Amino acid sequence: MRSRSAALPLFAVLSWGVMFPVLASALTRVDALNLTTARYVLATAVLVALLLAREGVTALTTQRRGVEVLLLGALGFAGFNTLTNLALGHAAPQQIALFAATVPVVTQLVRWARDGVRPRPAMLGLSLVALVGVGLVITRGRLDGLGEFGLGGLLMVGAVLGWAFYTHGATRFPEWSPLRYTALTAVAGTIAMLAASAAADLTGVQHAPHAADLVAVAPQLAYAVLVAAVIAVLAWNTGVRRLGAADAALFMNLVPVTTFAVQILRGYRPGAVELVGAGLTVAALVAANLVTRTPARRATTATPVPAVVVDRPAVVEPVAVVGR
Repeated sequence: MRSRSAALPLFAVLSWGVMFPVLASALTRVDALNLTTARYVLATAVLVALLLAREGVTALTTQRRGVEVLLLGALGFAGFNTLTNLALGHAAPQQIALFAATVPVVTQLVRWARDGVRPRPAMLGLSLVALVGVGLVITRGRLDGLGEFGLGGLLMVGAVLGWAFYTHGATRFPEWSPLRYTALTAVAGTIAMLAASAAADLTGVQHAPHAADLVAVAPQLAYAVLVAAVIAVLAWNTGVRRLGAADAALFMNLVPVTTFAVQILRGYRPGAVELVGAGLTVAALVAANLVTRTPARRATTATPVPAVVVDRPAVVEPVAVVGR
């Protein structure tokens, strides 16, 4: 039974790992913001339909928490996915995937800042090691390569922070099902994306895609919507419920591995330093997640003590990535 449950987050992260190269190829025809908007208009329609079928019309109410849902949707869906797609225009998919894999660790830091739940010192040290690994991949071990961090890296820092706040926000809705939280925040995020996309088109920052452009990227959109944004998200949320957030988060480390594999199959040849950096990042993130799986438990033979907050990542979708 547990192996079947593990197949769910495994499917999700493999789908997200493939998604980065898929989206990068679509950006040659459609601007990043318009691509993100088109993707989530379609994905949100599917999610809302599923929510109505499973939980009824009453599940569409926000229970007077509309502002909070709007902010979380804007940070998670609009912020993460838009910034990720923009970053793909300035950095390679394998670099973006490494940033996305740091979401569970960054979520711990967000919990520390917002709830005072201090991460273990070992996890903070491993987080630094993971960032060093990302740096090696981006710069290929050369000091003069620091300039390659550039705009793409900065955009991904914002994307990861946005998704970490969104993921942390999921813990504030324990009475909602994963489907309800995902669908309602997706609606809010899509509204924000539609407004931003319309403003960008009207001001000339980007150009509305022609019908021929949308037809040309239809296969990429179909994958990004149905596989990465609907099936994978629901598989991930179900896996988190069955395995627990800490165990499921371990699978996130396969996202950059999958992206690297796809890029290699497409003809990319990573250098030795790049492979070392990727391996260092993945190893550090796996170790950091293992640290969160062993919370200290205090037992007493007298009176029971109140349950303490366990320092575990509450991961929903990294694409997001991914975008995501």
